[in-house]
Formats: sequence, C-alpha cells, structure tokens
Amino acid sequence: MATLDMQGQEQVDAFKSWWKANGKYAIATLAVVVLSAGAVIGWQVYQAKQISEASTLYAELEKQLSSNDPKRINDAATVIFEKYSSTPYAPRAALLSSQVNIFVGDVAQAKTQLRWVLNHAKEAGLQDVALLQLASILLDEKDYAGSLKLLEKTHTEAFISLHADLKGDVLSSQGKIEEARVAYQQALDKTDAASSYRTLIQMKLDGLAK
Repeated sequence: MATLDMQGQEQVDAFKSWWKANGKYAIATLAVVVLSAGAVIGWQVYQAKQISEASTLYAELEKQLSSNDPKRINDAATVIFEKYSSTPYAPRAALLSSQVNIFVGDVAQAKTQLRWVLNHAKEAGLQDVALLQLASILLDEKDYAGSLKLLEKTHTEAFISLHADLKGDVLSSQGKIEEARVAYQQALDKTDAASSYRTLIQMKLDGLAK
C-alpha cells in the first residue's frame, strides 16, 4: 500500500511540475472555444436550467485543475458530460479531462473522451480540437491509416494549417516524403505570416530535404 501511495504521489508531483510549466499552453489550445461557452442563447426553460447547472459544475472543474489530482478532475468532468451531455459545457469538460489523461499516460481514456466530443459536440471548433488531438495520439501509436482518416474529415477554415501540418507529420513518418512536402507547404501557406508557428513548419520542410 505504501508503494502505491508513493507512486501516486510521484505522479501527482510530476503533474504539478508539468502544469506549472505547461498548463497555460494546454488551456490555451481550448481557450477560444471554452470562453465562448457563455454565448449560448435561445434555449427553453429546461435547457436553460441544464446549462446553468452545467456552468456551475464546469466552474468547479476548472478549480479542480489546480488540485493536480487526475481522478478528481476526471470525476468532475464525467458528471458534466454524462448528466449534461446536451449542454455546450459537456464537450469542453471532456476535452479538458482528456488533456490531463494524456499527460498521466491514460491514453485509452483520453481517446474515449475525444471520440465522445467528436460524436456529441455541436460546435465545429470543438470537434476540430478533438479531432486533431485524437489524430496526434494515433500518430504516436503508429496508427498512420487511422490518423490520416481523421485528418481527411471536413474541418473549419481556421484549422486548415494545423490539419495540414499534422498530415505532413504522418506522411513523413511513413516515409512519404513528397506527399509530406505538399502537406507542409499547404500548412505554411495557410499560416499567418506573423505567426512564429511558421518557423516550426519551415524547419520540417527543410528537414525533409535531408
């Protein structure tokens, strides 16, 4: 039991260190869609009540992020996307908890949550975020066909460069250099000229030449 407690504490400590250094970047990935949650209007009384309750629970979920406890974060998120699945907070809760699960190594649960978002989210932006994260996981698992299949799904204009960049990563990993070059070039063309992200894409393009 002591060994299990020690292992659990090590995991929590690692999560604390990572969250302090990188948490804001993980949240930034979802910032635009998360902050838009309050913009939902036109619901009937029951739906409005559901949203109000889900909103309260979502605020509690955000507080749980600072607890550095993956189980508590997952439990809080599960309540939202199981009991309030029709609200805009449900897919956001699933996305947030999936990021935590990816970090602590529970990839299977993260994949389940991301697929839930793809199947239930009504907002294209949320689906795009989940799709990219899931495709990235499949790439790490060397499921290249599965990753490419996801990346070929319809996505919004704002995510074209990210889709193309990840597609380039998959094709490069398969040794399909020319196809990867085309994908990276598309990503570069669709990335804002002032974005520092262009540097990373250009490095990948230059790396293909070697």
